[in-house]
Amino acid sequence: MKIGIGYDIHRLVEGRKLIIGGVSIPYYKGLLGHSDADVLCHAIMDAILGASNLGDIGRHFPDDDITFKDALSIELMKYVSKLLYKNGYEVINIDSIIMAEEPKMAPYIDEMKLNISRVLAIGENQISIKATTTEGLGAVGGGLGIAAQAVVLLDRI
Repeated sequence: MKIGIGYDIHRLVEGRKLIIGGVSIPYYKGLLGHSDADVLCHAIMDAILGASNLGDIGRHFPDDDITFKDALSIELMKYVSKLLYKNGYEVINIDSIIMAEEPKMAPYIDEMKLNISRVLAIGENQISIKATTTEGLGAVGGGLGIAAQAVVLLDRI
């Protein structure tokens, strides 16, 4: 068995869609990034890649490659999933947390779990997604961005 950890943070800006866990969330700001800046998918992909010793998302999806401009991260996760299985691993479980002052994430968590479970070909019961604020502290607490962290447990197929 192998364990991986992933973390991501992106700045909130006007004029962008807010997409987290592959879900488009109604909000007046979105996350700034080369792709859709889906912090949850990015954290999970980094945790998977790290646990399987396959690098990180920057190596696989460089931000200077036009191919990934405005890419949907849930689609990029399909590549990571194929790479994972090709290298003889499967996801046992994912524990993740989204850190945001607003908007509230709770109404969208079930849909996020469904999206991620479909892409990784695992059960929704193998995915935990929690949401929290940072009590007004730091960049996230000041409403400047949204962050996510994920821990993944892998095993050999």
